Amino acid sequence: MADWTDRIVGDRMRVDQEFNDRVQASEFSSQEWGLIMTAVEFEIADADDPESARIVANTEKLPQVMPELDNIQDQMQAMGGAGGGKSNSSGGVLDSIKNAIGLGNGTGRDKQRLAAAESLTQEYADTLQQHLESKGKWEQVRATAAEAE
Repeated sequence: MADWTDRIVGDRMRVDQEFNDRVQASEFSSQEWGLIMTAVEFEIADADDPESARIVANTEKLPQVMPELDNIQDQMQAMGGAGGGKSNSSGGVLDSIKNAIGLGNGTGRDKQRLAAAESLTQEYADTLQQHLESKGKWEQVRATAAEAE
């Protein structure tokens, strides 16, 4: 049996296009958002309960890619622009290296960016579920996820 995510590839592509404006308004560039999305897995919580089932963003791998977001920022700034992202990297190359090897302090701005990424990915998950509901596909997707549990 196919995984529920395999059944919604086209829907994901449509939601990606529709969600692009929301990403542009966020603190993340499109390159950063692409990296964030590679670290996120979507799951259906309470899939066996039609009333409470919902798509959730599993963000447990996000902290692993956060240092790379700083690298993207540094590269974009070196090329002469922030590329749509509204954040500032404060530490430069040395801090990026320290963060990449796990020696960064991980406080302040890093925690804020992680929280913003978690929030935006859940907003995406909610938008995806709304899209599936509006297309009459949610119940089938939910049932497929419940069968797989």
